[in-house]
Amino acid sequence: MTMPDVGFDNLFVVSTVALLVPLLLGFLPGLRVPAVVVEILAGVVLGPTGLGWVQVDEVVAVLAVLGLGFLLFLAGLEIDVRALGGPALRSAGLGYVVTIALGLAAGLGLQAAGWVRSGPLVAVALSATSLGLVVPVLKDAGADRAPVGRLTVAAATVADFAAVVLLSLLFSATGSTGATTALLSAFAVLAVVVAVAVRRAGTSMRLGDVLLRLQDTTAQVRVRAAVVLLVGFVALAARFGIETILGAFVAGAVLATVDRDAASHPHLRTKLEAIGYGFLVPVFFVSSGVRLDLRGLLADPAAALRVPVLLLALLLVRGLPALLFRRVLDGPATLAAALLQATSLPFVVAATQIGVATGAMSGVTAAAFVSAGVLSVLFFPAAALGLLRRSRAAEPAVAAAP
Repeated sequence: MTMPDVGFDNLFVVSTVALLVPLLLGFLPGLRVPAVVVEILAGVVLGPTGLGWVQVDEVVAVLAVLGLGFLLFLAGLEIDVRALGGPALRSAGLGYVVTIALGLAAGLGLQAAGWVRSGPLVAVALSATSLGLVVPVLKDAGADRAPVGRLTVAAATVADFAAVVLLSLLFSATGSTGATTALLSAFAVLAVVVAVAVRRAGTSMRLGDVLLRLQDTTAQVRVRAAVVLLVGFVALAARFGIETILGAFVAGAVLATVDRDAASHPHLRTKLEAIGYGFLVPVFFVSSGVRLDLRGLLADPAAALRVPVLLLALLLVRGLPALLFRRVLDGPATLAAALLQATSLPFVVAATQIGVATGAMSGVTAAAFVSAGVLSVLFFPAAALGLLRRSRAAEPAVAAAP
């Protein structure tokens, strides 16, 4: 049996970039730049905008879709439902309401200026926070258990989940908000049913013994079960006519909920991250850089002006709600929380791709949006880390945040 007649040249270049980026950052430990930023920039340099050495062909496109799914799956896996509750959840929810209000104002303003065709899409794209980038900064500052860490993680969790749901609700394939709401409700019920069924199946002693015996063999049965969960929810989301990214995100959240006690399989999440961050997710980010229309953005000074405007919008829309924490945190910690909440890139990339695909956003505006997200990842966490180190709120705290 021969392999299909497809080219792997572009995939080889993308995979090589995915290998060289972390090696480069490893040799330059003082350069505190997230790998995702360098991967996108490498895609821009090597793509049609730059040297023209790589393009997104069918193979790369398929793997990029899988990479986006795995990225959302791993993001859902980071959600700790037990950490959400009480005042922290109320503050996070109220903050997200403020974010959406500010985002709608910004989106409608950009729509009136002719930059986008859908103000609500801009509002949703501005409303997310990169939880996977925020948590390491809090840990580096020793603030992950402090009030600033608890509040920021709660706000980021609510923002990530709500942004994915809103994106599916407002920009799904059904075209009708009422029909989409009904489908989302049915999908949520189905997710709960699956979660309960998986949870009960996990209590079976016989099944547990089989899983324990096969989990670290060539069967890798737990990894396969997680992949089935991911693909199953993505397929169901597509069948329901809602965005498949919601299915991937919910699959991760379901696994995080039912897999609370990982004592018998401590390496499962490491294995899943190896598949995602080791192969599929970098393909998504490098190919996203290849697709960016920076040539059109740089050719027009007026279009390039969109980058600082969108960066400022991101800071205001996600940063201002952090003022709700001012009763609990001191000034530097509040400002650090604002900067961390405004750090967003993966969801911006996903939302802008949907915007371009649906005609709600031009390629030039999408490139400006992603560029603003890249700048937020480059500068906001570093500034927040400096503020946290100077703040009394960065000291580890055992008590829950008020």
